[in-house]
Amino acid sequence: MKVLIIEDQEELSSNIKSYLENEGYICEVAVTLSKASEKLYGYSYDVILLDLMLPDGDGMSLLHTIKANWVETGVLIVSAKNALDDKIKGLNLGADDYLSKPFHLTELNARLKAIYRRKQQKGENSIQYNDVHMNMDTFEVSVKNNSLELTRKEFEILRFFIVNKNRLLTKQAIAEHLWGDYMDSVDSFDFVYQHIKNLRRKMESAGGEDIIHTIYGTGYKLKG
Repeated sequence: MKVLIIEDQEELSSNIKSYLENEGYICEVAVTLSKASEKLYGYSYDVILLDLMLPDGDGMSLLHTIKANWVETGVLIVSAKNALDDKIKGLNLGADDYLSKPFHLTELNARLKAIYRRKQQKGENSIQYNDVHMNMDTFEVSVKNNSLELTRKEFEILRFFIVNKNRLLTKQAIAEHLWGDYMDSVDSFDFVYQHIKNLRRKMESAGGEDIIHTIYGTGYKLKG
């Protein structure tokens, strides 16, 4: 899962980022409204953690922009504001959940997973594509009931393909989903090819079919 943390308290955002990355998330941080907007227009995210009180603007205005342009992206409002009016306004604007500070990181994790299940997995904690089964909570993957040992990057690539099973995914889109703004200094996307090559090899070794179709010169798409 790829998460954008919009939070101006740097110690808190750093703690959230460290915790979530240890849980297998891909995280980026924006400490201002302008930086958040820049990232939103440059990259895609599964869920956004949105603080309402930002140094250069109101988080509610950004929420309106998010729901107008990226309707499939989940939004979890995280704010010190505990007023009922703010909570209702945020939910009415399209936020998926609201968490008041201070909070436990374990609860944050649970709420992020719940939003992702509702938005991307139709409420399920696992997804199925042909003979491939993925459990999002345990990171377990099987092909024709045979266990598949994947790295976190391989797991995220496979999940990205299945969630977007009807879309053509370019190497750049895959790279940006997995590495975000770290991609700015990359000269080529050869590492994407290598990850997909390893994923294909492992799936075939487990008795599965090669479900990833290469569109030469363009990108990849799931077969079937």
